[in-house]
Amino acid sequence: MRDPTLRDVAQLAGVSPRTVSNVVNGYAPVTERTRRKVEQALAQLDYRPNLLARNLARGRSGQIAVVVPYLDTPYFSELLQGIIPRARERGYNVLIDQTDGDAAHERELIRRAARAFPFDGMILSPLGLDQAALSDRDPDLPLVILGERSSDGTFDHVGIDDVSASRDATAHLIGLGRRRIAAIGDQPYATGEAAQLRTRGYRIAHADAGLDVDESLIVRRPRFNRIDGADAMRQLLARPDPPDAAFCYSDLVALGALRAALQAGLRVPEDIALIGYDDIEEGRYSNPTISTISPDKATIAATAVDRLLQRIAAPTPLPGIEVPAGHRLIARESTLGRTSGG
Repeated sequence: MRDPTLRDVAQLAGVSPRTVSNVVNGYAPVTERTRRKVEQALAQLDYRPNLLARNLARGRSGQIAVVVPYLDTPYFSELLQGIIPRARERGYNVLIDQTDGDAAHERELIRRAARAFPFDGMILSPLGLDQAALSDRDPDLPLVILGERSSDGTFDHVGIDDVSASRDATAHLIGLGRRRIAAIGDQPYATGEAAQLRTRGYRIAHADAGLDVDESLIVRRPRFNRIDGADAMRQLLARPDPPDAAFCYSDLVALGALRAALQAGLRVPEDIALIGYDDIEEGRYSNPTISTISPDKATIAATAVDRLLQRIAAPTPLPGIEVPAGHRLIARESTLGRTSGG
């Protein structure tokens, strides 16, 4: 018995083969009613598209690359949990690379990737490359950028508003009556855009409340890791006038800061309140649990894949756009105490 074809599916669903192709590939909009009819026919006939043949006919590999700085950072591993199934639904495999923030490796990928490596496009979260360096790239490489590098008009950028999110985090602490609020994670160098935006939000929240910023409470850190948070907190607690709260630029930083505060005999949040950023799973199970800024990772992952596949399918390069994703503040025990939810 022969395998079912697109024409067989179209006949059963009462639509054209082109409509079936649009549903299977996801490249053109169809009504929800039509989509359901086609999906039912696909399931009834047990239709399996020949992805290899389809991609070869288009001159494509059927693979996309996802490039992140660190695979051991929970934020990126959780983001990949959304990217991989989304790509698989659309008929693509995912190749994963870790750059360790090495600028030379990131630069090589965006300059030669379209010719030297077997993938059709790339989702990149750059760490070593600054905004200007992203313009020096292979113009034929479909590219979607995550993080804090804005689109230059030739690639898409998907991310949350870091300034607004950081403003919310700091305002939460101010609203609890905290007045000596540390900021842990500033990075005042070319590739530290994420940290700089978070520092800006921290400053704006103080200005909104009519409060001055104590510059000595802004602590620079090379990375957003547990050890960076712990070291920074020990430094802050050694002061004669320690802070009564801290906005940590990642949940990992907050977890390190929490450990150092507890080791020093402080109560969290009674003596010092902490809020992090990223809403990683570990923060939901720490003791106390970590208040945090939660980016909409599901939307970021799905949108990044969808935009990349649109760029791959386009006959000519698409103009780059900014695609905003939402965020929300989740208040847990590290700011509200044991009576809080979450």
